[in-house]
Amino acid sequence: MSYPTIEKPVFGCNSHWLSQWHTRSLVKNLGLIAVLCFCICQLTTAQEPAKKPKTPYQTIGTPTTPKVPAQWNRYHDYTESTKLLHDLAAAYPEYAKLQSVGGTYGKREMWVLTITNFAKGDDKDRPAMWIDGAIHANEIQATEVVLYTAWTLLEMRGENETIKRLLDERVFFLMPMMSPDSRDAHFYEANTTHSPRSGQRPFDDDKDGLVDEDGPDDLDGDGSITMMRVRDKNGRYKAHPDYPNLMIQVKEGEKGEYTLLGQEGKDNDGDGRVNEDGDGYYDPNRDWGWNWQPDYIQNGAHRYPYSILENRHVADFITSRPNIAGAQSYHNAGGMILRGPGAKEDSFEGADLRVYDVMGKRAAEMLPGYRYMNIANDLYEVWGGEVDWLHQSRGVWTFTNELFTPFNYFRQPGHDGFFGSSETQHMFDKYMLLGDGFSPWKEIEHPQYGKIEVGGMRKNWIRQPPSFLLEEECHRNMAFTLYHADSLPLVSVQSVTAKDLGNGLREVTAIIENPKLVPTHSWADVQRKITPPDMVELTGKDLKKVVLALKSNEPFFRSPTEQKRDPAAVKLDSIGSYGVTYVRWLVEGTGPVEVNVRSVKGGRASKASE
Repeated sequence: MSYPTIEKPVFGCNSHWLSQWHTRSLVKNLGLIAVLCFCICQLTTAQEPAKKPKTPYQTIGTPTTPKVPAQWNRYHDYTESTKLLHDLAAAYPEYAKLQSVGGTYGKREMWVLTITNFAKGDDKDRPAMWIDGAIHANEIQATEVVLYTAWTLLEMRGENETIKRLLDERVFFLMPMMSPDSRDAHFYEANTTHSPRSGQRPFDDDKDGLVDEDGPDDLDGDGSITMMRVRDKNGRYKAHPDYPNLMIQVKEGEKGEYTLLGQEGKDNDGDGRVNEDGDGYYDPNRDWGWNWQPDYIQNGAHRYPYSILENRHVADFITSRPNIAGAQSYHNAGGMILRGPGAKEDSFEGADLRVYDVMGKRAAEMLPGYRYMNIANDLYEVWGGEVDWLHQSRGVWTFTNELFTPFNYFRQPGHDGFFGSSETQHMFDKYMLLGDGFSPWKEIEHPQYGKIEVGGMRKNWIRQPPSFLLEEECHRNMAFTLYHADSLPLVSVQSVTAKDLGNGLREVTAIIENPKLVPTHSWADVQRKITPPDMVELTGKDLKKVVLALKSNEPFFRSPTEQKRDPAAVKLDSIGSYGVTYVRWLVEGTGPVEVNVRSVKGGRASKASE
């Protein structure tokens, strides 16, 4: 930097010398000023309080800083799912416990994660919700919804008051993988989007004395079992003009270009048929102990109820926990919220159906494009299904959600089958998946058919949502399941009053309440006496004798029911939907009294007299 020279002498001094002196002095002073400024800056900085780290912007509906980070736009195999469950249990020991209910045919553990606030009591003392996924192993997103539910319950407990309350009031039993052997087979072996639905036990499908000897073959090595076609000038099929991977039938009198040969594979056993004996076949969702029918009536029923080991493990676990009041079983696809019964010859009582209808209609609002349906009348008949066993044999309010809906393709009204039309599938693939859902036709040499082409839908498309729709499926279905859990019964003692009648007698009246949609016992539970009745018990230190016990559905006891045996412990068949029951005792003795309510599916409550 240069400075101007002083031209006139000052105080008679030589102008040149003065100019040099002034320049040196100015530079020296500027250096001192710089050092002084630096010191002041450092001193000021040291005296300023440390800034707090910025809180991440909160995206609604997800934890801010999870202890167990997870990604929900992808699918987790058995090993990854198991690790996630272990990590959650380790991160939240006061809220989560992981256990195996038994091993599978393929020596994999069947994990159940129990989630609740254990400080509030044992996992058998409060109303419980059972949640399972992927009993049909190819329906892989079912596992993701269960895992996402577990993750959300634990990671959001400290941030969301509804979840905190639910964990204080309820118990959640979550089994993400009901058929883990075949689910991993779907991941790592060549399959279609529909396979394997069965388990991995060898089974003689074609009754030739051999087992699983002629399954599909991945002839082009792309990891999926697609379709085969051969060029044929007299064929009945041609390529779609807009979507060349799609085969369409020609019109009457029109000659096509191809003949379709069926699913990708070859005749491995030399019997003239292709792919007639693959994995299985038995159906894990036709093996349950309600309205079971043999295989000639219900395909896939296997040998007898619970003849499938994995189902036996689950049934034993559920039966040992009668406090399970609600259940959610996840399948795919088609966008359905299903309730029983599965067979038209079976029936649910009207009182039970009214409760299902309220929850089912709410589900249809929470899950756009889904339909609330009855299995037998709106879908097809099922004998020996899990949903019927849970309701009819265990008194558990149960839904089966068929995950993913063709409504999600372009969010247009209407419902075109389980998977949407072929044209819509290919249009979605072209514009939204950029061609990732279908393998292009490829020429190969077939051992039986000669030169043919293979191609078509890949195994990871059509039943399973693509990545950008998977997390939405997880969250919406999780939210409905928590609504279902919050609707389960929860008993309380609204009030206890004592009135002196003279002559050493008192009248004690208790109001017992269930402020929830679901009654403490379903009609099926009451009729079959599946779980013990609710118990309302009167106790007191100076209580000498209970002379009389009455119960009524209205406060004036105009038409009461008397309980003559053991009047101190009044038995109630059920406390209804948003129900109140009045209990009155005539007692001898002085001092305060307490009323205790015990309901297997509605929890426990107590209150002292006012």
